Amino acid sequence: MTFTLTSDAFGDHARIPARYTCEGSDISPPLQWQDPPRGTKSFALVMDDPDAPDPRAPKMTWVHWVVVDIPGESRQLPENAGRSGLPAGAYQGLNDWKRPSYGGPCPPIGEHRYFFTLYALNTTLPGLGQPTKAQLLGSIEGHVLGQAQLVGTYIKHASSHHERSYPR
Repeated sequence: MTFTLTSDAFGDHARIPARYTCEGSDISPPLQWQDPPRGTKSFALVMDDPDAPDPRAPKMTWVHWVVVDIPGESRQLPENAGRSGLPAGAYQGLNDWKRPSYGGPCPPIGEHRYFFTLYALNTTLPGLGQPTKAQLLGSIEGHVLGQAQLVGTYIKHASSHHERSYPR
């Protein structure tokens, strides 16, 4: 039994459908997981892009989504959970647009990789407010029982005019 994270919308290292990006509805994809470590009390999820702004010369890891305190008995986040559908008790931290929400792929150039990392924790984390990824990772230090990862890719269509700015 291995702790795994999957999506009905795309496979590991496969293209994320446009529906979940700035070129579509910009809603979070459905995620499912199985076989978390024994003793898991909650999960935390981070979605980030290590290829920003240009995969040929990455300068930063851009955080797209942070979710905290997903109940330990949960085994999925439904499609669009970032707007409506988080399990009771779960809450969102701040992405790098400084918003407590999901921000889908919207790469300015090239094909980017998007890492969905689910942490199984031996504790809950109420009261963190709206943590950034860094604050979340600091809070879970010493509490991670295991982690599962799913990687998706995305490249914007050449004719697209959708833009999201990355700080310079």
